[in-house]
Amino acid sequence: MLCAASAALLLAGRALPARAEVSLLLEQPYGGLGVVNPTGHAALYFDHICAATPIELRPCRPGELGAVISRYDGIDHRDWVAIPLVAYLYAVESPADIPTTMNRAEEVRLRDQYRRRELESVAPDLPDGGTPGGNWYELVGSAYDRAIYGFSVATTAEQDASLMAMFNDRRNVERYNGAFRNCADFARTTINHIYPHAIRRNFIADFGLTTPKQVARGLSHYAHKHPGVDFHVFRVPQVPGSIWRSYGIQGVTESLIKRYGVPLVVLSPVATGVVFVAYLGHGRFDMPRDAPVLDLRQRALNVDTTTTAEAATQAAPAMLPLPTPDGIAMRSGPPSDLFAPGAPAAALEAPGQPASEQSPPALLAYPTYE
Repeated sequence: MLCAASAALLLAGRALPARAEVSLLLEQPYGGLGVVNPTGHAALYFDHICAATPIELRPCRPGELGAVISRYDGIDHRDWVAIPLVAYLYAVESPADIPTTMNRAEEVRLRDQYRRRELESVAPDLPDGGTPGGNWYELVGSAYDRAIYGFSVATTAEQDASLMAMFNDRRNVERYNGAFRNCADFARTTINHIYPHAIRRNFIADFGLTTPKQVARGLSHYAHKHPGVDFHVFRVPQVPGSIWRSYGIQGVTESLIKRYGVPLVVLSPVATGVVFVAYLGHGRFDMPRDAPVLDLRQRALNVDTTTTAEAATQAAPAMLPLPTPDGIAMRSGPPSDLFAPGAPAAALEAPGQPASEQSPPALLAYPTYE
């Protein structure tokens, strides 16, 4: 049955909108674990792939914003779970319901409310009706705990259909291993399914581990060599409120240098020098400071009248400066009608590409909060 369904998805790929994207979501570390392990989290957002259930994918219907697919451990023994974009970021179902501020008690309430409504299949109530433990809470309301950077490349309808078939056919059983099958490995292998050999392990700067920052660096490096993938970036600020702010994302050698540089120099100057050179040569990658904000509240104004197919053909913004592995900007400029009041206008087109052919849908704007 699954094989037949997958075949149907592959055939249906020709009927799907031709314009689509996959975005690597690079999520900052937070809390006590973020202090010890500052590598953060990686997830994938597909704007034309939606969740039929948390463990089954389907093509998006008109007006839907897509789904985030991520790997965590301790969620119903599953390897991956798919969550609608708005819920993944804000634990609500409609952009109109996105809170403007957040505190811990309200975050817990929204997450559990969404779980009881949509996630009982992977995070059921306890026998007494209480809220279960485990890492299911990581699947919803991510923007309450941390800031997120997005790194997007184009996909075709056939590539999206192939990904849906792969995920739906493969046994969805937990494969998580912190060293070699972590969230970043999941993102790396999935992107490599679309663009073979685009992202590789970094055996120098990350000692062979796959980190979220290395996946972003690898994808940026690949896009720099292949401009046809229509690479661009965005960010999702952490929602303001009383919840502690998230920390900067770091790779392995970067965290060693920045956190333990002085003790390492005292203990072994030579080893510290080797780590420093490895970081400068193979691990340095800066986050895009001025990337436009993914503003889903704006979508609430026109979600009833704009379909995903229509949005894919609308004139869409080019981005603010894009990072390259060397930290050099590639192109700039979101459209003026998406600026916050008083923000300056910027160039609309990327080199060699008319604005009418750029993407994603018009969800990008300058920040209204930080």
